Amino acid sequence: MSNLALWSRPAWDIDRWLRDFFGPAAIADWYAPVTSGFYPAAEIVKDGEDAVVRVELPGVDVEKDVTVELDRDRLVIFGEHRDERAEERNGRGLREIRYGSFRRSFQLPAHVTSEHIAATYDAGVLTVRVAGAYSGTPAQRIAITKS
Repeated sequence: MSNLALWSRPAWDIDRWLRDFFGPAAIADWYAPVTSGFYPAAEIVKDGEDAVVRVELPGVDVEKDVTVELDRDRLVIFGEHRDERAEERNGRGLREIRYGSFRRSFQLPAHVTSEHIAATYDAGVLTVRVAGAYSGTPAQRIAITKS
C-alpha cells in the first residue's frame, strides 16, 4: 500500500490565474478549463537581442505531436503527450506522470515574423529562438508638466 496521494488542481486555480494575469498568456487562455493533464514548464530568457523560450517536453515525440506556430503576434506551442502504454495497465497502481493535450502561448513584438523564429529539440527540451525580439524601439520617458 502506498502512502502517496495524487493531487489535482481545483477547477478555479488562483495560482494559474495570477500566473496567466501577470504572465504571457492570451486572454482566451484565461477562460480555458484547468485540467489535470500535461502542462509543460516553460521559461523565457533574453540572449542579446533574441528571446529564447525553453519548454520542457520529456517523453514527447516532437516530430509527430508538437506544433510551433506564429499566430498574429503570439508564439503558440501546442501538442500532446501521449500515453502509449495505457492499454497495458489493469486499472491499479499509482499514476503521477501526466498525459494529454497542452497549449502554451507567448506574446511577441509586432515586428517579429516567422523568419525570425527557429525551433530545436534536445534532451527533452524544446528551444525556440526569436531573433531580434528585443531589438525594437526602447521605451521613451514622457515628461509630465503641471498645468
